[in-house]
Amino acid sequence: MDEKELKRIRIAKRIAQEFPDGAVVNLGIGMPTLVADHIPPGKTILLHSENGFIGLGPRPEKGKEDKDIVNAGGAPVSIVKGGCFFDSAMSFSIIRGGHLDYTVLGALEVDEEGNLANYMIPGKMVPGMGGAMDLVAGAKNVVISMEHVNKNGAPKILKKCTLPLTAKGEVDLIVTELAFIRVTKKGLVLEEIAEDTTVEEVLKNTEAKLTVAGNLRRF
Repeated sequence: MDEKELKRIRIAKRIAQEFPDGAVVNLGIGMPTLVADHIPPGKTILLHSENGFIGLGPRPEKGKEDKDIVNAGGAPVSIVKGGCFFDSAMSFSIIRGGHLDYTVLGALEVDEEGNLANYMIPGKMVPGMGGAMDLVAGAKNVVISMEHVNKNGAPKILKKCTLPLTAKGEVDLIVTELAFIRVTKKGLVLEEIAEDTTVEEVLKNTEAKLTVAGNLRRF
């Protein structure tokens, strides 16, 4: 397993610990789907996929995939006992109706005000914002799952987003391979850092102002 995959798993494991028992949680495309593989034993978390089901389970064993059971990104998944399927109209009624406790999404940029940019790089041909716009507006809590810096090593947690916004002021938590950050009315609070990093490293790789919690923990 390479370093990039280890980073992604660390992020997914920390996010999976955040949900209370019985929560209904949407997992977005990409890194967020890894959360399904790391739900703590004994917890009942109802995972929602915007392509039309509640009851998403971990990735199936190799050779036991079902081509008709995939997550929103098209990757094979399993269904837990009691899971149910429905059409897109029902799926987005659940999202827009405020029935999701959490949504976990990737991001290109997040800023001090909880603004999110996760769908477009100007000048490049990429999809539009899609269901993310509905998810961030409809879910009670918005969790961002992303690497701390971009491919060029530049911070992704900024004072102000530079890319077109998906949503304004909707982000509640940011989880990276280095840090667990809560978005508050007074700004970003660094509540936890990874076991193999330092506060100094997190600050160096973050453009936004961070307030370090007095009871800073490690994950």
